[in-house]
Amino acid sequence: MRAQPQASHFINGAYVEDTAGAEIDVIFPATGEVIAKLHSATPAIIEQAITSSLAAQADWEAMTGTERGRILRRAADIIRERNHDLSVLETLDTGKPYQETSVADATSGADALEYFGGLAASLTGEHIQMPDGDFVYTRREALGVCVGIGAWNYPTQIACWKAAPALACGNTSIFKPSETTPLSALKVAEIMIEAGAPAGIFNVIQGYGDVGAALVTDPRVAKVSLTGSVPTGRKVYAAAAAGMKHVTMELGGKSPMIIFDDADVENAVSGAILGNFYSSGQVCSNGTRVFVQKGIKEAFLKRLAERLENAVIGDPLDPETSFGPMVSEGQLNIVMNYIEKGKEEGARLAFGGARIDGEGFYLQPTVFADVTDDMTIAREEIFGPVMSVLDFDDEDEVLARANDTEFGLAAGVFTNDLTRAHRVVAGFEAGTCYINTYNDAPVEAPFGGSKASGVGRENSKAAIEHYSELKTVYVRLSDLEAPF
Repeated sequence: MRAQPQASHFINGAYVEDTAGAEIDVIFPATGEVIAKLHSATPAIIEQAITSSLAAQADWEAMTGTERGRILRRAADIIRERNHDLSVLETLDTGKPYQETSVADATSGADALEYFGGLAASLTGEHIQMPDGDFVYTRREALGVCVGIGAWNYPTQIACWKAAPALACGNTSIFKPSETTPLSALKVAEIMIEAGAPAGIFNVIQGYGDVGAALVTDPRVAKVSLTGSVPTGRKVYAAAAAGMKHVTMELGGKSPMIIFDDADVENAVSGAILGNFYSSGQVCSNGTRVFVQKGIKEAFLKRLAERLENAVIGDPLDPETSFGPMVSEGQLNIVMNYIEKGKEEGARLAFGGARIDGEGFYLQPTVFADVTDDMTIAREEIFGPVMSVLDFDDEDEVLARANDTEFGLAAGVFTNDLTRAHRVVAGFEAGTCYINTYNDAPVEAPFGGSKASGVGRENSKAAIEHYSELKTVYVRLSDLEAPF
């Protein structure tokens, strides 16, 4: 086994094992080979994680923001120094090409740690002057123990996106990775200790849904942040609400990408590729409903097919590979079922659509044309490399169709008319929008969705509001009157 960690869990500054937990096989998606075996957290492991987080929290919050920030920034530096090794591990964990993981995964995690490390010292309250010399001041305080539950597509990035703002605000964090990709977060926990973090402020425990449920419902947990599907989000949100916990939900989508006939076709094709086939289509914000104005539809499809022929499909550890396997056999089968539904419901298969023979969970990048709004592939999140191309005539029509979905994570528009571009994004019912680009996610900008796609925002200064709360203090300096 090529990637076996020292133990399944990292708690209170050290690796911890309990083989009584259910076994978790870690499978390299490119070959189907089991590369590590871990164990799901038992109740004893869960208790260890929560107890150590509680014990560490008060002292961590009592440190100055400058001190906390220095540790986070040091962890970011170590991650960058080890980007190659971490990227290889991420590729083994997820199957995503090294060409991608080396620039988009650990580096994004490091950016989050650096950014929130820099913000930590600036997290202050305010002074509000009242008449007669009285005043009000506010204190920004930590919530306590924060639980992060990760998705399998960006395990390193998601671990850092959730831990960095939590820790910057003085909380402690327990992170449960997806059981499909459990390896990378353990390295983040190691690095935090190496950077000088006190033991217990960032714990990682593995497990299936029952472990997540135990964390979410524990009364000692103050905050839950989930990245996952909408059905999972509804369950976690309801469970957290029962305990009046703070929540951030970063869920799925069926995001629209509108391409007007005055757009630069080459740039629009690039956006469609980034919004559908990066990470083999396994990105929550992907713009999988591509609305192309009729005047350039055929030119767009022709150039898209030419560009897709240039995809290098192969061993994801080879730096030349640009398109890797699906994360698992199960996810591959889900996507293949959607492809069959697309064919059955009358969509035109314009490119790909087949599983690639050989080892691993490889599927061709797939494009359907002549898709209509009522087709299953245009309504449901597929989470795979399947693009639906829909025709449209005018702006009002396409905007109404773009918004006709329960989801609202992301949306994009390609046009050379910037007045129209801003008008369209103002009309989108989505939390994260793009003009002449797609799927950029700098840590400085808030990321999140509306409608069924989520609650709250990750990244940027907006995340601070979701990992801290304000205490208001009224100070009277004059005599206090009462009616009797």
